[in-house]
Amino acid sequence: MQTVFSVRTGGQGLYEFTHSVSSWLQDEGAADGLLTLFVRHTSCSLLIQENADPDVQVDLKAFFERLVPGSDHPSMNYLVHTYEGPDDMPAHIKASILPVSLSVPVSAGRMVLGTWQGIYLFEHRANPHQRQVAAHFLATPE
Repeated sequence: MQTVFSVRTGGQGLYEFTHSVSSWLQDEGAADGLLTLFVRHTSCSLLIQENADPDVQVDLKAFFERLVPGSDHPSMNYLVHTYEGPDDMPAHIKASILPVSLSVPVSAGRMVLGTWQGIYLFEHRANPHQRQVAAHFLATPE
């Protein structure tokens, strides 16, 4: 089974779409197997992260902004790819060190996530985007 999830972002930050993935697995009658998710863009990432305390998302965003500031920051004056805005090349850098694909085990049609885990698209660009996440579920042979 395959599908593509569309995730609308409003700028830099984490956007949870766990419910959409869970609903799709249920609607398709998934049983046991492996779910693979892959983001089809080079300036955002995928994460499995805590979904109970929103401060975790705030802190992750702040950490990566501090780790890789915009190209207009003096520490980033070595960057050459700057014509798409000060957030573009830093977004590519963040996407190169964070995952762009995830593998999640599925048991009895449900993702085997921890109690406080959710699936997030981590948008690294400042402007809103419509992101595409390809999903593939491979059932375990019986």
